[in-house]
Amino acid sequence: MSGSPLIVDDKVIVTPGGTSGKSIVAYERLTGEPVWHSLNDRAGYTSPILATLAGQRQIVWISAERAVGLAVEDGTLLWEFPFPAQMDMNCSQPVIIDDSNVLLSSSQGPGAALLEIKKDGDRYAVRSVWQNNRMKNKFNSSVLHQGYVYGLDEAILACIDPKTGELKWKGGRYGYGQLLLAGGYLVVLTEEGELVLVRATPDAHQELARFPAVEGRTWNIPAIDNGLLLVRNASEMACFRIGKQ
Repeated sequence: MSGSPLIVDDKVIVTPGGTSGKSIVAYERLTGEPVWHSLNDRAGYTSPILATLAGQRQIVWISAERAVGLAVEDGTLLWEFPFPAQMDMNCSQPVIIDDSNVLLSSSQGPGAALLEIKKDGDRYAVRSVWQNNRMKNKFNSSVLHQGYVYGLDEAILACIDPKTGELKWKGGRYGYGQLLLAGGYLVVLTEEGELVLVRATPDAHQELARFPAVEGRTWNIPAIDNGLLLVRNASEMACFRIGKQ
């Protein structure tokens, strides 16, 4: 469907989806030789990430059907949690909260869920700490800052306490845009192509600045490098110099 490859050690991990135990595959990154393959899941729109949960370095991935943790070395399934989405549209990246908790979100599926991963003898146990509809990411992913999660709940920016699922605030209709965390601020690129600066605080929604950046429907993630902010959509791209003069 879509997603970026993940390079871990001497492997490159990709997620073509499908049966025959090949929905997630590892290749030797320099030669392209197959190293391992695993699962029979349909692919969603997410990318695999590297995380350490319950003391185990692992690949965390959300397919169209479930969230999983896989051993980096051979693709062994360590844990799984059902998280099916309509039309296979799990699009948002998992957010690692700490060394035992990971947050999932999907507006096309069950909403949001906080998972706790623990070692149980030689196996791993997973349970849902809470599950609700207060953070329903669609085409975007949430960010974690100083213990709070910020993201677009459908088309409205929201802040939640990931430990409890409590909604701290909700405000700002930005459409199905994207956001970045930078220097204690949220850089929001709206669906209409406007750039908005919001303070990353659980106290309240505080919009600090806004200006038009590109024209037309914009679903693409912005990028920041060395004081330059780059935005794009299907028709144009723009670059802005940011920061204090």
